[in-house]
This record gives sequence, structure tokens and C-alpha cells, in this order.
Amino acid sequence: MTSSAATPVSTGHDLVIIGAGVVGLASAYAAVRRGCSVLLVDRNTGPALGTSFANGAQLSYAYTDAMAGPATWGQLPEMAFGRNGPFRTRWSVDLDFVRWGLAFLRQANANSLRQNTLATLELALESRQAMQALLQQHPIDFDHLVSGKLHLYPTPEGVQSAEAMIALKRPYGVQQRLVDAAQARAIEPALAGASWLAGGVYSPEEEAGDPYRFSQGLLEILQHQHSVQADFDFDTQSLQRTNGQWLLQARDGRRVLAPRVLVCAGIDSAALLRPLRMPVMAIKGYSFTAPLGANAPQVSITDTKRKLVFCRLGDSIRVAGLADLNDWNPAPEPARLAQLIAMARASLPDAADYDHIQSSWAGLRPVTPWSSPIIRNLGDGLGCNIGHGMLGWTLAMGSGERAITQLLGTP
Repeated sequence: MTSSAATPVSTGHDLVIIGAGVVGLASAYAAVRRGCSVLLVDRNTGPALGTSFANGAQLSYAYTDAMAGPATWGQLPEMAFGRNGPFRTRWSVDLDFVRWGLAFLRQANANSLRQNTLATLELALESRQAMQALLQQHPIDFDHLVSGKLHLYPTPEGVQSAEAMIALKRPYGVQQRLVDAAQARAIEPALAGASWLAGGVYSPEEEAGDPYRFSQGLLEILQHQHSVQADFDFDTQSLQRTNGQWLLQARDGRRVLAPRVLVCAGIDSAALLRPLRMPVMAIKGYSFTAPLGANAPQVSITDTKRKLVFCRLGDSIRVAGLADLNDWNPAPEPARLAQLIAMARASLPDAADYDHIQSSWAGLRPVTPWSSPIIRNLGDGLGCNIGHGMLGWTLAMGSGERAITQLLGTP
């Protein structure tokens, strides 16, 4: 290592953001609009190459239901010991895993479900407003569509169980309604062959879009119109306070100093902020993208029986699902990916051209026990914007606004 590589370099920027996924980019956009000069650093070769790359693509502003609730106790055996279902757990004696699991179970009650769902809903509605404001000024091309969403259930009891959550959100202006199987098929004719369908929840204002293309477009705006600099292949190994500034050291020896740092590094944030014991756990998910099938849905679909989402993106369809708790390896497991494809065929056999899959992906979704992100000013110019779970794409714009407001102390 050369001496120049080991010497801290002042960035000359007001703020360094660690992580250039959708959350980091949205935070950068919020910062530059408040007059900050920003440096983005990311361990990948470009923006949104981690969990933001090929997630489910749904902008689920209405569906913000927390993971943990009273129903969790009945689902616990399958979640804990199931091997071939949508959800599985990698057991470990690691104390962080144990602490997270116990904290998650403490949220599995009706009161916490209500509070956590509404907390995420408030942020989601802020995020939708922030996204609309951005697109009015910068019409980014990312296959954005107000497609509506059908959340489908295999039993009448499942449909009725959703009624309480609809009522909970209605005072906040959320448009959702229960539909029976015939009504669901009228809304989305591609469900004609879904014999397993009993009914569902229709959310007509839900949106969809490609998070990777969005991130590319937003980075271009940040660089060309706001002079944001991006340093890729910067794998931050440590973050330390020194002489009134923050020192970032990369694994290759590069070092930078900055007065303020915002951590938006997804699941990697847990290691960077380890002394603070942030309760963030990896839940690995999968997706594939394929050409449209003979009867592809126009409306975004969530199959609650198989825990799958189907989302149209232009001339392709994105299918995402599976949840592997405490799996920290981002590499796709071939057998798990094959399982996802088989489940999608069983759910909607004509939604995609399953024989000509264009790409596949796995990503580590950073989840808190209460299903809402941790957006916090940690003091001394350090902030975090982490733990968005399955809703990072949905919550990104609102999270960026909140995080920068808190870090700078100004609206």
C-alpha cells in the first residue's frame, strides 16, 4: 500500500453517503436540494447493483402491513422449520440473530401490528408525494405505471381477514376494497385460469417501475445537474470519528474525511454500525425477469398463497418471492430459484414465458423487527437510513427526505 493511498483525503463535500441504491440516491437528491455538496460511495461498480437491482418492482404505497402480528404465532412452525416453503430460517447461535428473533416475536401482537403498519404507511405516503414531485421536475424513464394491485387469497377466510387492515388505513386516504374471485377476474382477466383464487384486496392507486433504471436516471440527474460525485468500487471497511470529522476507510486502503456521513448501505450497514447494535436482519429474496406470457397481467399481483409478486415492466414481467431469514450470502441458490419459477408457473401459468427467462437475481433485504426503517440522526454528523426490508423501493424517496431533514436539522 502506498503512503498516498493511506493518507486521509478531505472530500471537500458537506456530506458522504455510503450506499448508492435507491435509498442512498434518494437521500442524495434530498441533500442537494437543501444546498449540500454530496459524495456517494458504493462497493459495487455502479448504482443499484445490490438489493435495489431486481426486486419486486412494486411501489406498494398502500400495502405497508408489518410482518409480525397475531397471525405470526400460527405461522411460526413453518417459518422456523419449513424447508421447501416460501419462508425458511437459517438457524444460528449468533447473538445478533437471537436478539433480532426475540425482538420480532415481541412485535407479534395486535397493538404492535397496528402501530407498525401505520408508521410505515405514513412514510409510504410521504414517499409517494416525494416521488411525484421528483417526476414532475425530472421525467425519468423507468417503465413507471399506475397499474393498481391485487392482493390475492386462496380462501374466503383470508379475504375477510384483510378487512380490518383496510379499515385501519381508510382514514389516511388509502383506496382499497375487498373483491371476490369474479370481481378480481373482471379487474384482471389474466386471472381467468387461477382456479385457486377465492378473492382479494384491490388497491387501484398502486404503482410499479424498474428500480434499477430509476436509479440510473436519478444518478445522471444528480451528477449532471447537481455536481454530485460518485466513487464506485469503494468498499467501506470502517467508519471512525477523528478530529471532528468522519474517517471512511475502504478495503483497498483508500480513505476519505467528511464532516457528515449518512449510512444507506442496506444490509452492510449492520457491520458498519456494529457498535450501535442496529437490529437489522438479512432476509434473502429472489426474482426473475421474463418476456410476457400469452396472458400476462396488467395489474400487479401478489399471490399470498405462494408469497409471490408479479409486476409488468414494459415488455417483460418481474416475478419475485421467497424469504430466507438469516441467509447472508447474496449468491442465488439454483434450487431455490428453480422453486420460485415452479411456484410462479403454478400460480399464473401464462403470465410469463417461463422457458425464456431473461435474468435472475437474489438480494439481501435488511429487515427490522418492527418492519419500519431506522432513520435517525446518531449525533456528531452521523446518520442512518437503513432497514427498509421488502419496501425499500417504495419508501426510498420519503426516507431520503426524512433522513436529510434529521441530519441537517432543517426542513
